[in-house]
Amino acid sequence: MSQLITPPRGFSHQEFCQRTENLQRAMHAKNIDAVFFCTEPEFRYFSGFKSQFWESPTRPWFLVVPSTGKPIAIVPEIGVAGFDETWIEDVRSWPSPRPEDDGISLLSSTLKECSTEHLRVAAPLGPETHLRMPAANYQQLCDSLSGREMVDISLEMRLIRSVKSEAEIAKVRFACEVTAAGFDYLKERLEIGMTEREACKLMHIEMLRLGADSCPYLISASGQGGYDNIIMGPTDRVLTQGDILIIDTGACFDGYFSDYDRNYAFGTVSDESQRAYEAVYQSTQAGLDIAAPGRTTGDVWQAMWSVMEKAGALGNDVGRMGHGLGMQLTEWPSNVEGGDVVLEPGMVLTLEPGMTFAPNKMMVHEDNIVITENGCEVLHKRAWREMPLIG
Repeated sequence: MSQLITPPRGFSHQEFCQRTENLQRAMHAKNIDAVFFCTEPEFRYFSGFKSQFWESPTRPWFLVVPSTGKPIAIVPEIGVAGFDETWIEDVRSWPSPRPEDDGISLLSSTLKECSTEHLRVAAPLGPETHLRMPAANYQQLCDSLSGREMVDISLEMRLIRSVKSEAEIAKVRFACEVTAAGFDYLKERLEIGMTEREACKLMHIEMLRLGADSCPYLISASGQGGYDNIIMGPTDRVLTQGDILIIDTGACFDGYFSDYDRNYAFGTVSDESQRAYEAVYQSTQAGLDIAAPGRTTGDVWQAMWSVMEKAGALGNDVGRMGHGLGMQLTEWPSNVEGGDVVLEPGMVLTLEPGMTFAPNKMMVHEDNIVITENGCEVLHKRAWREMPLIG
């Protein structure tokens, strides 16, 4: 295997400036004076502040983006020093944890300061978002901003984050390459008699060795000739003759994810299972052939589903056939039937056709792509043309 080339960590101040200006243009179009964020991906996207402290639910963290100028960080005192190497200059703090007022009055005063023209404040409030604060605190914030309108900025944020910069794509690509090498490594070491958990640990350790910062998502499922559940494992189930194992994983590098899967057969594989593998492989190819600027997520879905439908698919229980990818394992948009999101160069997506090919038996395939000026590019080594046979 050739040596993987690790891309630079972090981003230039110019990139953060561009991201902020993109949001501010959207704010001006909707007469929004200020936006606040309290979830890690959005906070990191505009500030560059990256900390493992988000794992703790005790302290809230806020970032305010005014209509002009740089974002303002409103953070617990314990986190102030972490902004020394970011592009953020205005950092306001309080001694958290302080349940009686954990930064809410400071956030409120900052938003009031920044929202004097249109009296409109925004936050991501739509689908696939959440507020990382107690409901009572959000209500307290809204009450304190009486006279100002609270509006949703989630659609604008989706559009901004869906198109990745070259630096972002390089990080996703590296995470994908590490994952591909991990799948190949595992293929040479899998054995009948191993458990799902043992197989996943082998791959997990190898991906970390190759340069992944973490692998927070690594699931598996197995069964005779197929599997019927792809979101629960790994378990201590022993892999036996006639089993098919799927591993779906998302390695992370510098805050950016891969997300794809591979299938392995043990001992023998039935003709029925082999045909299902062929169907999802060709379905992915149909997605690759059609994914291009100007096409829609619905076009991609239809191209993939047509192949599986002709192959006798009984259905698709996953609900979609891929999604956006980047700072989060799954991002907007989803590849769904009738989807109307138009693909643009720089969008990073997964192609994830899945089919029920017999009662209680599924076959799922997934690859990661970036939309280019003329089509799309797979961000890693393509899946094996035929399902590998172990043992």
